Amino acid sequence: MIDVMEPGLTQGNLIVTIGIVGVLVFISERHRVLDRTGVYAAAALGITVGALGHWTWLVILLGFLGTAHKATKWRFEEKAEKGLSESSDGHRSWGNVVANGGLPGLVAIIAFLLDDHENGLWVFSAAVSVAAADTFASEIGCLDNRVRMITTLKKCEPGLNGGFSPNGQFAALAGSTIIASLAFFSEPSITKAAIVALVGWLGCQVDSILGAVLENRGLMTKGTVNAAAITFGILAMWWYIGLPHL
Repeated sequence: MIDVMEPGLTQGNLIVTIGIVGVLVFISERHRVLDRTGVYAAAALGITVGALGHWTWLVILLGFLGTAHKATKWRFEEKAEKGLSESSDGHRSWGNVVANGGLPGLVAIIAFLLDDHENGLWVFSAAVSVAAADTFASEIGCLDNRVRMITTLKKCEPGLNGGFSPNGQFAALAGSTIIASLAFFSEPSITKAAIVALVGWLGCQVDSILGAVLENRGLMTKGTVNAAAITFGILAMWWYIGLPHL
């Protein structure tokens, strides 16, 4: 009998991973979640995460992709009219896949090399949680007119780097909680799942601060800000679980 719960390069894990990636490609093509290069990047990332981590990690990543797409399509026409959308139809490109999934993918590789999938799950989940919180905050919060700059608390235009709003803050927490819930179903631990949700929300605040202080001055790009915020999430969760392998 094939054991599908063993992580890493095991027969059961590889079979389930390939099946899930196949579903990802089909849905992405059919519903224009990603463009063609985005599909290729997501497939490569999915195989890396699933094969070197575990297929349940891939489910967490797909949970982010699916809910982020829904957040992107929410009142999309209104966002497009205001110039707040990243594409003409709401799809994501390979750049978005790499920006949000590259570091979680690296966590999966490191977990495989260290043969520590138990801790790796939570560090991976924290990384994805930050990406989800930031995406939800951006896509939902940009239509809230109660926007203030995070560094000065002065009113600012929606969509400006460093701006935050009540709706955006609630959306960020919702996004991080979704990822934390998926992590909980992978390995039931209410405490660690709660920390994943908190770290994701805090990572979103780090993203906003870096956007206000550095990105608006041209010292960082959107991609490097995202990477820095996700790195914060990785390090924060690693610290919480006791800095294993240090």
